[in-house]
Amino acid sequence: MVNLSSKKRVLAGVAAVAGFAALAMPVQAAQATGGVPPQIPAAELGKSAAQLGKPAAEAKIQGTQATTLASSNTNIVRYNKLYTTGAIQASKCKEVNVSLRTAAGVKAYDQQLLNCMWAAWAPTLKASGANYSIKPTLVIYSASKVATNCGTVSYPTSYFCGYGTQSHIYIPWAYIAGFWKQSPTYARAYATNTLAHEYGHHVQYRTGILSASWSRQYAFTTSAAKLEESRRRELQASCLGSAMLGANKKYYPLSGGLYTQWKYLVEHSGDIKGYPRDHGSFANHGFWSHSGFYAASSKTYANRCNTFNSASARVA
Repeated sequence: MVNLSSKKRVLAGVAAVAGFAALAMPVQAAQATGGVPPQIPAAELGKSAAQLGKPAAEAKIQGTQATTLASSNTNIVRYNKLYTTGAIQASKCKEVNVSLRTAAGVKAYDQQLLNCMWAAWAPTLKASGANYSIKPTLVIYSASKVATNCGTVSYPTSYFCGYGTQSHIYIPWAYIAGFWKQSPTYARAYATNTLAHEYGHHVQYRTGILSASWSRQYAFTTSAAKLEESRRRELQASCLGSAMLGANKKYYPLSGGLYTQWKYLVEHSGDIKGYPRDHGSFANHGFWSHSGFYAASSKTYANRCNTFNSASARVA
């Protein structure tokens, strides 16, 4: 494995509810963390989120109107039509062969991948009743801070912002270029997985899950409940992103050394010591990423990513 010691926070925001969450994506090698990649039980990889148990009791919200709203938001995140749309279609797009040393290279690479994701997800979003025609706008940057409709992005973070009918994905190109100098294969895996996660937020936004989850989080009365909601939302974004990669793995392809680096990355992403526990443990991040990626045989990709109907232990 490539030995990298950088750490990064990936942000997702929704301007409508004025908030964002941060996905901690440590990329140090096992030697640096003093351990080996966590092992995800094979038996659990074959289960749907619903089979893993029900979530912890939710905080109570006072008032009839608030209770109705809370119930509506819960229905949106747990029983969304997205979960019944069946398999995600392969876009049959190819990985573009460019160097990730420059802004132009990273933009070309990510734009091609974004186009692939849009093509793959469009039929599923259409089946869910969402507006599938809107493609997120890719913004690559290297400035220390970038203003968005959802708040300010600080380098080196990747960020999704949904605002009205618009979606923007912000990618710090120089950060990826830094990885390229150490390991081009790892840089490709990192760029691929990061954009997939952010596109997962776009899917959440188009189906109403992202806004409903933020509303639920604001309504909870304890820090523990708020953090658990954040973890459900972020782990689902990783699962949805991985589902598209799995659907298209024959064509992209995510195999060989690229797959090895991707597998290592998703099993070493999650909450970092010193940051809020808002994204889940390494083991749970690996579990949900694999759950989406290996869902081809079940033909229920999106349902495999229903973190909102999962046991608290699986989103810890």
